[in-house]
Amino acid sequence: MSSTQPQKPVLVILGPTASGKTSLALNVARRLDAEIISADSRQIYRELTIGSAKPPEKELHEIPHHFIDEKNIGESFTAGDFAVEAQQRILDIHLRGKRAIVAGGSTLYLEGLIRGFADLPPGDPEIRGKLSRELGSLGSEKLFERLKTLDPVQAESLDPTKTRRLIRSLEIIAITGRTVTELQQTRKAPAITFLSYGLSIPRAMLYERIDGRVDEMIQAGLVDEAELLYKKYYSLLREEKADALKTVGYQELFDYFEGRTTLEIAVTLIKQHTRNYAKRQLTFFKNRLNVNWVDASGDPAAMAALIEACCRAPETPS
Repeated sequence: MSSTQPQKPVLVILGPTASGKTSLALNVARRLDAEIISADSRQIYRELTIGSAKPPEKELHEIPHHFIDEKNIGESFTAGDFAVEAQQRILDIHLRGKRAIVAGGSTLYLEGLIRGFADLPPGDPEIRGKLSRELGSLGSEKLFERLKTLDPVQAESLDPTKTRRLIRSLEIIAITGRTVTELQQTRKAPAITFLSYGLSIPRAMLYERIDGRVDEMIQAGLVDEAELLYKKYYSLLREEKADALKTVGYQELFDYFEGRTTLEIAVTLIKQHTRNYAKRQLTFFKNRLNVNWVDASGDPAAMAALIEACCRAPETPS
């Protein structure tokens, strides 16, 4: 395939955690002889397996996957890194005469790839230091409330307990006098055309799936996996140099290992925090991306129709 030929839109399958993205992407990839670009910021790390819900080894060998098991814990890999490398790999896949399917739920990975990035200002050490001191004295909730007042759209996409993006969002406002949401309107669009399908599931059903998935992870050995990571990377955790481990499913178990909670409460919190994360994902996708929402509630006939629709989608002219 010549690089000068018009490229068909790249199919993107996105949605909240536990919505069935992996299964759908695999079914469509089989039909289209496609390769899968994983847009999951945790599956890229080699030792995060059960807690990141990686596809089974059989599927990973059957269908070429990108950005799974490619980084070590402690290595940095940003949404910007992903956007640049994913575009390069998609173009390479096209040059080899194959198709690429992007599948995942990491909001910033998907936004950067599909929409490009705004030209945001570099950090200001003085402003960031001031915000960090306020974080220590006032707490994250106070700063989060401030951001909700100044930039409610950006605030809805954040977890107030994850303070790096919170401080960065407030820092940008202090530097530029404009919000992240405003600046994102000036982003540079990528050269590739994307066609996004979002998996829509009734909220009660989604939460039931999340709870069931957590139970399955526990049965599959998540506690043992987390304990190995906790012991191996204890020093990185103490120094806060392992962002990959600041992840729902692991963080709650680390609290259990340190005696701050019981295992039963830790599991309950994993379910609660995963539901909270799913809600933030949906808010982000609906506010920040152009998504064709489709029913994925599990009816066999509806899912078969969805697979057919996704398989036809790449034929849409760009």
